[in-house]
Amino acid sequence: MVDIHSHILPQVDDGAQSWDIALEMCRMAAGDGISDLVATPHANDRYSYDRSQHQAAVARLQEALGPAPRLHLGCDFHFTFDNIQDALAHRDRYVIGKTSYLLVEFSDFALPPSLPDALYRLQSQGLTPIVTHPERNPLLQRQPEKILRLAEAGCVIQVTAASLTGRFGETARRLSKWLLRREAVHILASDAHDLEDRPPILSAGRDAVSDLCGPEVSLALVEQNPRAVLHNQPLPYFPHPRNA
Repeated sequence: MVDIHSHILPQVDDGAQSWDIALEMCRMAAGDGISDLVATPHANDRYSYDRSQHQAAVARLQEALGPAPRLHLGCDFHFTFDNIQDALAHRDRYVIGKTSYLLVEFSDFALPPSLPDALYRLQSQGLTPIVTHPERNPLLQRQPEKILRLAEAGCVIQVTAASLTGRFGETARRLSKWLLRREAVHILASDAHDLEDRPPILSAGRDAVSDLCGPEVSLALVEQNPRAVLHNQPLPYFPHPRNA
């Protein structure tokens, strides 16, 4: 499996708080069957994002860890005006590896009226937004049809694996299933932050998807699609969302 969203880099945000914890998180991911793990530090008002420093931390962590899992660098990109302007000016600063895929996190408090236009601006520069955990966003929970519109506009929809097992509450679990039934989920990721409360585990979410949608879809969400992201390829599973 491939996990494209995790906070394993130590002492850079609200994720791993030490190098020992970071190493144990990576080993836990490997034990769950994750072969590739993308470190995605936050870029928001609280945490600055320094690509070169984060890349050096990824290299140091990989050296200490050994060959498995393979580590990559991305960003948990907060969707603000300043961030968008910087991403447009520096296209490769926030993407996953050297790809065109960009994780995008929306605010829990406001969705700008210009959201479609801002996403289109990123897409017009060759970037593909991956909308992270919309099922956990309280604004989108009240307007789930907007998530379908995002998928229709070409955005990749990434659901947190633990949302399907109830970790983030019943509303997030129900919305995750609602999106899956409408074929509007493209990737599962852990959004791991620690070893206990939010660990780097995909298998339980994968199994929940398999029970609901079948093993072919679950394989697409944890293996085929996220691996296509790493290789900067079109997603093999990207159906048109169903409205009913």
